Amino acid sequence: MAATPPAEPNRPSPNAVMRALRGDRSPGEFATAVRRAAREIGEHVSCDARYVGRVESGEIRCPNYAYERVFRHMWPDRTLTDLGFAPRTAVRRRPAAGPGGWSEPPPLHPTFPPPSAPRSPLSTQLPYAASPYADPAAPDGPRWPSPGTAPRGPDGSPNLDEENDDVRRRTFLAGGTTALAAVIGIDRPAAAAGRPAGADRALAVLSGQGAFPGAEFTAPSLLGGEPLVPGRPGPVAPSRRVGAAEVLGVEQAVREIRLADDAHGADTLYELAGQSLRNAYVLLNECEYSAETERRLQAGAGELAISVGWLAHDSNRLADARSFYAEALATARMAGDSALEAHVFCNSAFLARDAGRPREALRAAQAGQVAARELGSERLLALLGMREAGAWALLQDRASCERALGRAYALFDRGPGERDPEWMSFFGEAEIAGLQSQCWSALGDWDRASEQAGLAITLQKPHFVRNRVLYTAELAHDRLGRGDLAGAAHHGSAAVALFGAVRSARIRSMLADTAGRLRPHVAVPEVRRFLADYDRAAAA
Repeated sequence: MAATPPAEPNRPSPNAVMRALRGDRSPGEFATAVRRAAREIGEHVSCDARYVGRVESGEIRCPNYAYERVFRHMWPDRTLTDLGFAPRTAVRRRPAAGPGGWSEPPPLHPTFPPPSAPRSPLSTQLPYAASPYADPAAPDGPRWPSPGTAPRGPDGSPNLDEENDDVRRRTFLAGGTTALAAVIGIDRPAAAAGRPAGADRALAVLSGQGAFPGAEFTAPSLLGGEPLVPGRPGPVAPSRRVGAAEVLGVEQAVREIRLADDAHGADTLYELAGQSLRNAYVLLNECEYSAETERRLQAGAGELAISVGWLAHDSNRLADARSFYAEALATARMAGDSALEAHVFCNSAFLARDAGRPREALRAAQAGQVAARELGSERLLALLGMREAGAWALLQDRASCERALGRAYALFDRGPGERDPEWMSFFGEAEIAGLQSQCWSALGDWDRASEQAGLAITLQKPHFVRNRVLYTAELAHDRLGRGDLAGAAHHGSAAVALFGAVRSARIRSMLADTAGRLRPHVAVPEVRRFLADYDRAAAA
């Protein structure tokens, strides 16, 4: 088969190999075959005729990792170069050289103090997308300020970063420190207090330049001053050596994203946290470091990918979340990091459950338990056991669900341990009660579901504001399931009252579903009050 011809100046080189492999099929038919192959290996790619055209024209010089896995599945005897793509190292973006020929490490992380933005509008979308992992329609009501628009190539097409697909381009190239300050309010001197030595320099490295939401896009400084031309390699600067300070910055990014999410939910954080993730991978892939620094950078980048994936999940962007978890799993596997792998499977099981794919949730939860077996954390095994129980409940297998619950509670009751992962700070008595409530709800046992949801609300620590709203919204749903209209309305009103400081599309959609099911019963006084509260919040 003929090799892809060399590129002309200012023009991408067509991929003759992929065009030949398409054969007589139309671009749309070929895209369907790609999506079918992705489903065969549990991947999700948004391949359409436009993407096929971009591949064949040479605009996409190297596919992202998700597409690479799919293509290798379709043609297992071929490498990326055999398929007409450029080597991944040849298309990596490198920062412009600084004084002395050394490139500066990329700006990575804006601090994430508690947001102080106004109340978000409540949507009326259904709880989850109708199609598994499909992004839901935009919520009704006023829109959030949109992130900066993506930059365009010379021909007007989005063509800044060929390695990432449209989803990651939207996320990674949106916003930076300025945008974050505008949306959630940054007090940098206060945030710096108590930081470990070296972290100030790292967090200075992690503070990129970006556009205000809704403003014209400003390219991140790591791309350099010269515009990049498709098909023409950019300048390759010498690698810069990074160390403990940069690692601290990545680890601090993970912590601050989690703290902000615990308090306020994901809707605003999702678009802004992507810059931290993108640049963590630039540190990992473009810089030089010791073996210990590499280990910590891999772990930090993987944890960041999981955090951004969770923000996507909580924002009802289920397809985006799946893509981020796939990147995190690839990082874990390449690093041989069982702890990171267990974390990915734990979140993936939760995502699959919410997407209505209980068997996938079951497989992920069980794979996570295998990965966590030698880590010495009984609390982690307990959480993965609860994920398994939730999957069995959706499959309507009550006996298996109860067995999984019993194992999980036996592990949980042994108490916390020194080897419990830092990210599991949310998993206490309130969370396990909330997860048990979800199991009974899925099984239609509304009395036990209501009892456990009420217990979760009582036990929840005050700083987990988002979870308090979640449990209250779930209790409203459970009361409605048992036919208690007044009780459902009462707890729905309580959730709406708490929702002012929380921005979570997932919780908004739960409340919207409860409101929709209660509207035929407006004659009940409590229902009438709840609907008035809900409608005011939705219109705010």
